[in-house]
Amino acid sequence: MTRPQAPIRRIGILTGGGDCPGLNAVIRAVAKTAIYQHGIEVVGIRDGFVGLIENNVVPLDAAAVSGILTRGGTILGTNNKCNPRRHMVGRDVHGEPMFADVTGQIRENIRDNRLDAIIVIGGDGTMSAAATLLSDEINLIGVPKTIDNDIVGTEITFGFLTAVATATEALDRLQTTADSHHRVMVCEVMGRNAGWIALTSGVASGSDVILMPEIPFDMDEIAVFIEARMVRPGFAIVVVAEGALPKGGAQVVARHDPTSADPIRLGGIGQAVAEAIARRLDVETRTTVLGHVQRGGSPIAADRILATHFGHHAIQTLMSGKTNRMVVRQNHIFDDVDIAFAANRQRLVPVDHPLITAARALRTCFGDRPPVHASGARPAVVV
Repeated sequence: MTRPQAPIRRIGILTGGGDCPGLNAVIRAVAKTAIYQHGIEVVGIRDGFVGLIENNVVPLDAAAVSGILTRGGTILGTNNKCNPRRHMVGRDVHGEPMFADVTGQIRENIRDNRLDAIIVIGGDGTMSAAATLLSDEINLIGVPKTIDNDIVGTEITFGFLTAVATATEALDRLQTTADSHHRVMVCEVMGRNAGWIALTSGVASGSDVILMPEIPFDMDEIAVFIEARMVRPGFAIVVVAEGALPKGGAQVVARHDPTSADPIRLGGIGQAVAEAIARRLDVETRTTVLGHVQRGGSPIAADRILATHFGHHAIQTLMSGKTNRMVVRQNHIFDDVDIAFAANRQRLVPVDHPLITAARALRTCFGDRPPVHASGARPAVVV
């Protein structure tokens, strides 16, 4: 939507959800573009939406955002437990959490800080929360962030490529140990409902088995495949997305936190798969869980560039008069969509994705029955 608007004089920047390589690069690009190109005053909002609730903001001048391009994390802090529509405000006499809608407090603090717009940097959860705040008085411009690469509307999110590079390096290292000890090494990576990290790092590392949420797996198919590999070359690498699940089964939940806006924490599928392989084949297996290692550290060059593009385009979108948009990249072109378009949705890996097709042609196992060739024959399990 584009409408006449008052001059943009003062904006806020907010980072929400989990940390991610490239957040500081976006903050830098947003602030410097706003300051140098448009003479806009910029403030940072601490710890995601919590900063808006508690009125915790800090000035961001050019000096404050200099030298942060290569830094991981976010200089503003973040929070993935806050949903303004359901914010925990205490506990009752029985110790149960109590929640309240604090969007009114947020609007009041926005007015008190004389903010004309807020640049919201976050994933689908943050965009979902931001969508609840949309009104004529609050213009929100979203920047998509997640290592899972699962935000609807954009072909890629910053942080994803760094996470893939981290996972690929880990898988490469696991291969040398697997080869030396003739083991099956299972590596669990992030990806709640979307297998982008598992697929991309699995292909990049030449992993033998890739298990993704989009393709429920059959342990019998995996066992047959790995049994052949243990004959020659004598080891196997299995990469598992944390949200992968067996056919007819459920995802493995590590814990449930009712006080969080994101209460379900997945984890443990890697160990479950490793134990199932060991039982069926009587081979030595080991499990590695990368966890938050994938989120941390300095962004690689590609993510620094992507984050800079996104940050710059966010200000360009704002200054063009558009309201409540999320910047995206489609076909390598930067554009924008309605911020509500990405709310409460996830971009999953299509089961006919070209990278899956290519991997299957190289005899990568996805835990399902191999597709039938045009000849009508199923491919032999060879390695």
